[in-house]
Amino acid sequence: MLSLTPLESAILRTLLYADIFDFPLTEAELHHFLIGYAVDLQTLRVALRNSERLAVYIEECDGFWTLRGRAATISVRCRREAASQVLLPTAYFYGKLIAYLPFVRMVALTGALAMHNARHARDDIDYLIVTAPNRVWLARLLSVVVVRLARLRGVQLCPNYVLSETALAQEQHDLYMAHELAQMIPLAGQALYTAMRVENSWTSTFLPNAVSPFHAAAESVPCGLGLALKKLAEFALRGKLGDWLEHWERRRKQRKLMAQHTGQGAAKLDAERVKGHFRDHGAWIRAEYARRLSVYALSELAISG
Repeated sequence: MLSLTPLESAILRTLLYADIFDFPLTEAELHHFLIGYAVDLQTLRVALRNSERLAVYIEECDGFWTLRGRAATISVRCRREAASQVLLPTAYFYGKLIAYLPFVRMVALTGALAMHNARHARDDIDYLIVTAPNRVWLARLLSVVVVRLARLRGVQLCPNYVLSETALAQEQHDLYMAHELAQMIPLAGQALYTAMRVENSWTSTFLPNAVSPFHAAAESVPCGLGLALKKLAEFALRGKLGDWLEHWERRRKQRKLMAQHTGQGAAKLDAERVKGHFRDHGAWIRAEYARRLSVYALSELAISG
């Protein structure tokens, strides 16, 4: 392994992480998601094009940067980009529809589609939903109604992370979670999105250049009749009836969901969070990234707290 500068090491780390997903990066993407090193785009560009040490490990082809010998993933990336462009309008439509549901305060597109890396044009559409306090389970129940309506049209919606606006801080502080937060696309509730990023400012240690979404969508602000109906439903469910429904739904679904939980996943099922990740996809990604770093004699970034 050649001795690399901190910037060169950051570039290699970033491409190693992206390669797990068969996702070669443009210069702009590489800069935005550069791991552990704050730098301007021009300085990055000079390093990419002039470093003989980096050239041993990486290459550029058709406007994409990838690990040397992995240029074949560019065709995969392009196919997935095309599939994502077909799927994104549907994802935006349903995400903004969810924003009209009672007690929903923020909706963000997450997962592969947020990176324009959907496997196909009917891939799952993942959302993170932030709700009013003490209405997480009720808001989730209402979102399931939208999920089932979408399924009738062959659309697979997965609102698999629902949390209260009082629980924006994430307990898990690592590159995987930092990437999940940095790559999500807010569709509604821009102010809460900003608050969530501030609440999780530790992500800047891992992704210091990713201070705003790389892909942006116009914010949906509920209005007109939809907003009136949303407010009316919230008024009707703000008191004891809403509390009873919240507790009933929480007890009912916790029993059902916990029956699926093997203890190996990353699920969170409490009063402030419904995170239905029973198969911890992130665990495999972390392990695979650590393995790839070791091949190149690179260490992982870590932060305290």
